[in-house]
Amino acid sequence: MPGQSPDTNTSALTDDEEANYDLFIDQIQQTGQVWGLKADDGWAVCPSLEFEKTDVFPFWSSEADAKSHCSDDWDIYTPAALTLEDFVVNWLPGMHEDEVMVGPNWNSELSGVEVEPADVAERLGNEG
Repeated sequence: MPGQSPDTNTSALTDDEEANYDLFIDQIQQTGQVWGLKADDGWAVCPSLEFEKTDVFPFWSSEADAKSHCSDDWDIYTPAALTLEDFVVNWLPGMHEDEVMVGPNWNSELSGVEVEPADVAERLGNEG
């Protein structure tokens, strides 16, 4: 959309949601870090657009992409890093137990795929 992307944004994210998910998997395996948004009262979470009564935790593979969402309604959040190990060992099983979804590398419109935590763990296990 014209005028939507800031000149300083060097994000690799696109409108291709599956490609953004692939990038998420590749980058977090390379860097060993996963980025979420955290405030005093907890982590950023969104209602699912695909599943009724389900929440989605958005995560990014870069601090810059996470930080780009810290404005307007989300200006209380700041990017916070998790180690890949913590994400795989603690977060994904806990999210599976809580029946919440992962939102990997959502773009500037907060649009992206919603993925089962077990599916993310499987991709990381198969590609790691």
